[in-house]
Amino acid sequence: MTTIDFHAQTTLLTGASAGIGAALARRLAARGSDLVLVARREDRLRDLAAGLRTAHGVRVEVVPTDLTLPRPGARLAAELAARDVRVTSLVNNAGFGLDGPFAAEDPARLHQLVALNVGAVVDVTRRFLPDLVAAGTGALVTVTSMAAYQSSPGMAAYAASKAFALSLTEALWWELRGTGVRTLAFAPNLTRTEFFDAIGTAAYRGRFQTPDDVAAALLRALDRRDPGPSATARRGDAVTARVARLLGRRTAVRAMARVAGDRLLSGRTA
Repeated sequence: MTTIDFHAQTTLLTGASAGIGAALARRLAARGSDLVLVARREDRLRDLAAGLRTAHGVRVEVVPTDLTLPRPGARLAAELAARDVRVTSLVNNAGFGLDGPFAAEDPARLHQLVALNVGAVVDVTRRFLPDLVAAGTGALVTVTSMAAYQSSPGMAAYAASKAFALSLTEALWWELRGTGVRTLAFAPNLTRTEFFDAIGTAAYRGRFQTPDDVAAALLRALDRRDPGPSATARRGDAVTARVARLLGRRTAVRAMARVAGDRLLSGRTA
């Protein structure tokens, strides 16, 4: 499989207003990809788009969208059709997390988490996948998490949502073989982004990466001769993911509870 010529790509990137999404937008634009930037915060998207157009001369479309609302894929497709934009690559990056005891979570926030981390990934991917296959030159990427590889007491819904995204994208990697679409589920670990602004970092131990570190690692993984079905941002995390998949389910849950569960189940919620 050949590597991607980003100068021939129009990449739809969700969650593009900050963090990993904004860093990835900058790196994709530097490689020559035109962009469709999707997030709720229009002012941030427009500021980012203006800088990318000036720095790299690429076409950047801004589509403010609340992806937690029903059928976001249809709304995005209609807007892009009106602008005569054809998407050739898709990066599902939008998402957020909650931590604390599941029984103490706000039901409305849980609904939003599932709508964004699961529902939007399914709906947007299904809507644009035929366009990606028709082009046959781009990529389908879903940003997951290291939490996707094991059930996580204290982050039950978040980890489950990312496990769904991981499983879906890995299955699509097989279904899309021979189409020319490079398919990858990509798992960052701890990253200093707005993701942690609400839930804080005190309960999370480990080395944090920057958003640009993660964006660079994602593109390195995508550049491999035969990427997918999944990859991690750091080499050591790949070992952790393999070990988690080898452990029995009970052992894996107990291990995660020992690592972080006591701190995350201390009663605080996001």
